[in-house]
Amino acid sequence: MDLSGNSLTSAAPDGVKRRVCYFYDPEVGNYYYGQGHPMKPHRIRMTHALLAHYGLLQHMQDHMRQLKRFNVGEDCPVFDGLYSFCQTYAGGSVGGAVKLNHGQCDIAVNWAGGLHHAKKCEASGFCYVNDIVLAILELLKNHERVLYVDIDIHHGDGVEEAFYTTNRVMTVSFHKFGDYFPGTGDLRDIGYGKGKYYSLNVPLDDVVLQCGADSLSGDRLGCFNLSIRGHAECVKYMRSFNVPLLLLGGGGYTIRNVARCWCYETGVALGIEVDDKMPEHEYYEYFGPDYTLHVAPSNMENKNTRLLLDSIRSKLLENLSKLQHAPSVQFQERPPDSDLGEEVEDHDERDERWDPDSDMDIDVERKVKREIVEPQLNDMEDLRRTREQLRASDTAVVETSGKALDICSKPTDEDSVKDEENTAIDLAREMDLK
Repeated sequence: MDLSGNSLTSAAPDGVKRRVCYFYDPEVGNYYYGQGHPMKPHRIRMTHALLAHYGLLQHMQDHMRQLKRFNVGEDCPVFDGLYSFCQTYAGGSVGGAVKLNHGQCDIAVNWAGGLHHAKKCEASGFCYVNDIVLAILELLKNHERVLYVDIDIHHGDGVEEAFYTTNRVMTVSFHKFGDYFPGTGDLRDIGYGKGKYYSLNVPLDDVVLQCGADSLSGDRLGCFNLSIRGHAECVKYMRSFNVPLLLLGGGGYTIRNVARCWCYETGVALGIEVDDKMPEHEYYEYFGPDYTLHVAPSNMENKNTRLLLDSIRSKLLENLSKLQHAPSVQFQERPPDSDLGEEVEDHDERDERWDPDSDMDIDVERKVKREIVEPQLNDMEDLRRTREQLRASDTAVVETSGKALDICSKPTDEDSVKDEENTAIDLAREMDLK
């Protein structure tokens, strides 16, 4: 069985390298959900170590910086540093969206993010703040529509709920359905109002970008059987469209496989094929006894029949066929751009009108799509004649106006006027005497 994981072909359009920015806070691995809890933030630190020793960090814009109570359930314990933890992972996702909005990268990566179960006023499923919703809201400041794709084994209920009634965000979730957390994501859940048909759910049984890695083979909580290479195919496919892309983490509870997966998918984002043989690093012993990047899937049975998959696919395509070609976007006051917090490089050659702090309102569509047509020879001749006629007409008007002005402004002889008045009076008197 070929486990080399080579999913990048040189002939494919997605083989081109992209500008990738990477968000990581070195403190994120210090947070601890509690003894026995399956969520381990330490997995982010292990992923970062792999990226460093594979040499992938040097290809990315690195943002290693600090980014600064509501109802919680049994699966969302209150622990020391909780608020700072939420700031860290949510700040990375919003920061990635800001970078994409300002065109400073093509792909933004925040493996600490992707906590898709959190609601507006409720923590759920190990998730406290829904960084995905915050990042999408940021992207909507500059983009008319956003597509959200979720390949975590659990339904992305928090994100779907947030955008269930809008046609500006389409949510697509591939997940296990049935007697499984969170119990939502039925094929018939399609959105409501303007958002009808903008929610797509692919409910599956046990199977062979929010990139939740709990759908990998051998996960502690998940029961899917995806290989790392198969999981990365979704990233590769979305990357091929060459549109701004935000990659987030999510679930994943066998932390050595999570680190493997997200390291490999970072390479996919960069267009770099990484070796299967793992370089030595501080967490090397976690990956024994093989010390390889890829793991073999198990021989578990695929419970999704071809008939089931075809029926799901047909229903989804039927729903998509009912969509309008482009959703309406109301003209309304737009929230202000988020501050980048750092200077933009190469600003000597930038047009000041495109500066995010500029007060000028630029019509992007007109700037991009306006066609400049050079005038033909006959058009130039007609234009010259028209200009000469206008000049002649203007000259005549000016001269006539000048004469009228001279007449109106000629000084009057007051003595002559008085003499004429006296003469008229004398004549009237003579007529009376007669």
